Amino acid sequence: MQLGNIDLLKLQTKFMLGDKTTQGFCAALTPQLQGIAGIIKNCMLLARVQELPEAVLDALAHELLVDWYDATADISIKRELIKNSDKVHMYMGTPYSVEQVVQDYFGDGYVEEWFQYDGEPFHFRVVTSNSSATSELAERFTKAIEKVKRKSTVLDQVIVEMAAELPIYYGNVLHIGDVYTVEQVV
Repeated sequence: MQLGNIDLLKLQTKFMLGDKTTQGFCAALTPQLQGIAGIIKNCMLLARVQELPEAVLDALAHELLVDWYDATADISIKRELIKNSDKVHMYMGTPYSVEQVVQDYFGDGYVEEWFQYDGEPFHFRVVTSNSSATSELAERFTKAIEKVKRKSTVLDQVIVEMAAELPIYYGNVLHIGDVYTVEQVV
């Protein structure tokens, strides 16, 4: 049964179908319920984040206190930031929250902590394979990282890993010959 197509009179028993009061109530309430069903989908914002227009996403980010949200970002990035905002809030100040924001902005990436790369204590770096990390998105990204990381930690660098399949050619040379030494006799 779909709420938009509901008919209360069809839900009544045979005994109630003959009652004039029931028929009147059903005739009055059916259009009201159908109207409510038409607008109830507007209440489910987070479930429909992929369908929402950009202006609603901006307002929703303000409402949900998504401090790392960038209003000038691409709409797909905005949707990911809002969709994962609860997880980031839950783990705020941990490497997981930083990693989640990295993945929301760049699509992939991870955090390496100082002890994983012999850095200074309480430092970390971000590794991603998205080449857009070097453009102006990188500036917005570092501002977002400052909002979710622990204040005592320091972002050392953002590393962009590039991988490609390249043909490798091997060559060998074998030279066989005799060596003659010619000397002048005086």
